[in-house]
Amino acid sequence: MSHPTNDEAHKPHNFLRAIIERDLEGQGQLQGERRFAGSPGDAEHHGAGALDPAKIRTRFPPEPNGYLHVGHAKAICLNFGLARDYGGICHLRFDDTNPEKEEQEYVDAIKEMVAWLGWSWDAEFEGRTTSHLFYASNYFDFMYRAAEHLITAGDAYVDEQTPEQMRANRGDFTTPGTNSPFRDRSPAENLARFREMRDGKHPDGAMVLRAKIDMASPNINLRDPALYRIRRATHHNTGDTWCIYPMYTYAHPIEDALERITHSICTLEFEDQRPFYDWLLEHLADGGLLARPLPRQYEFGRLNLSYVVTSKRKLRQLVEEGHVTGWDDPRMPTLVGMRRRGYTPESIRAMVDGSGTTKTNSWLDYSVLDGCLRADLEGKAARASVVLEPLKLKLTNFAEIFGSTEHREPCHAPAHPHLPELGQRDFTFGPELWVEREDFMEVPSKGYHRLFPGNKTRLKYGYVVECTGCEKDEAGNITAVLATIVPDTKSGTPGADAIKVKGVITWVGAHEAVAAEVRLYDRLFTVAQPGSGDIDFITEINPSSCKIVQACLEPSLAKVPAGTHFQFERHGYFIADSVDHKADKPVFNKVTGLRDGWGK
Repeated sequence: MSHPTNDEAHKPHNFLRAIIERDLEGQGQLQGERRFAGSPGDAEHHGAGALDPAKIRTRFPPEPNGYLHVGHAKAICLNFGLARDYGGICHLRFDDTNPEKEEQEYVDAIKEMVAWLGWSWDAEFEGRTTSHLFYASNYFDFMYRAAEHLITAGDAYVDEQTPEQMRANRGDFTTPGTNSPFRDRSPAENLARFREMRDGKHPDGAMVLRAKIDMASPNINLRDPALYRIRRATHHNTGDTWCIYPMYTYAHPIEDALERITHSICTLEFEDQRPFYDWLLEHLADGGLLARPLPRQYEFGRLNLSYVVTSKRKLRQLVEEGHVTGWDDPRMPTLVGMRRRGYTPESIRAMVDGSGTTKTNSWLDYSVLDGCLRADLEGKAARASVVLEPLKLKLTNFAEIFGSTEHREPCHAPAHPHLPELGQRDFTFGPELWVEREDFMEVPSKGYHRLFPGNKTRLKYGYVVECTGCEKDEAGNITAVLATIVPDTKSGTPGADAIKVKGVITWVGAHEAVAAEVRLYDRLFTVAQPGSGDIDFITEINPSSCKIVQACLEPSLAKVPAGTHFQFERHGYFIADSVDHKADKPVFNKVTGLRDGWGK
């Protein structure tokens, strides 16, 4: 797979690019000879390797405990994009250090979505392609060895306080912490206790391994953070090999160093963790376990999209309580949901690129994403005529004009107005047509130019007709519109424009219409920031976020493959649903309208 291109003229400039460019010029923190042995490993392993052919190494390190959402797209595109633009490699690393929440289902889904966005963890150097797909759990042996080194060096200890005691002794932002009574044990005692933890001789939660840094540090993250805890759980990759597992803040820096990451890019909530990141790697490098130069961590502002929630807890609640149909519900901000809805990888990447990269968290209005989708599909989505809320139009002089009601007059339209290579759509004009119910008013409002008694309107790609009235049922509901064809007004024929009309409407022949289910999706929430303050976000779900109609499609849409995009003329952009669409039972999803109509 090749990465999406990004030529020099369109590279967005930001502080991360400035850092990387300074590093590559030899003026930044990326100093020293950097070797890479072809796979992750310790200092000895990489010391025997060749000079790293990658100018930089970044990584996208998801935890496989849920489905990726639109917020992850920012991190994916940023890390893979920087590696692409600076002659580097981006690793896909599963940060699978928590055995209780991780499943193979999520691993597979994450790989699928990263590839769908257009990125690859494979890299080619000197004619050879290598994979850079890694699992943090494969580093458990080294992490354990590193922990023993810290203990032996007097930089870590086993703490047997209860969680409540540790919390109380940690202090707060105004009060320094209190040393644990177990903090001054000898390295030998701590090492013996840690090995007992490893061998399963103590119950879950009985003790933890902590770094010995500074309980009075103004940065609470440096007040002897936990490194290992006892947790008996079967791991998706290592099974029951371990009953102790590393904490994320301990594992994450080590993973970066073993993989020779140069720029460890993460979101702002990890900024306060950076001092510990550096402390840990420096101590392990000083001990000869990790190779220099070491990775450096840099933080960027998270991308928040309005009218969605991205909290894993809230997304799971939506699914488990049945507010949506699943993780791939087209209203969900998960990437699988957005793909099913019809958003394209190109539109998501364009949104991310346009949002910029700064050191502050930002909110992006949902309309920006829709705008990016329109920009992408406008030039490539084939057009089609579809009637979403059908009302019968009877042409009462059809036989007089064509000699018989059995006649079918051929009509044509371009598949795309600017792409002649896509060919044309062929359909026919008959005595009864389907039009949109909103295209008729018995008593027109001011400025209404479509069908009403006495008014002439053009049927797009067909004829001008003059409305003569309507039919109603016993309850007074309109069941059909009546009209006559104005002769010699067929679109594309000489003299067709002799009669000027202000209204143009789309139609589908009743004799050849394809019946289909069309799902009209809208934003899942009615407010820009659901759940703000003390409000239950569930109460802000948009009751009109999904409206299902039985539509009539033009015959060119019969048997189109699932996942095909179209512009339904007048209505917007749609896609044949990837799950429920069948040749004999079409199902289409509305992605977005032709213009932003939210709240209007």
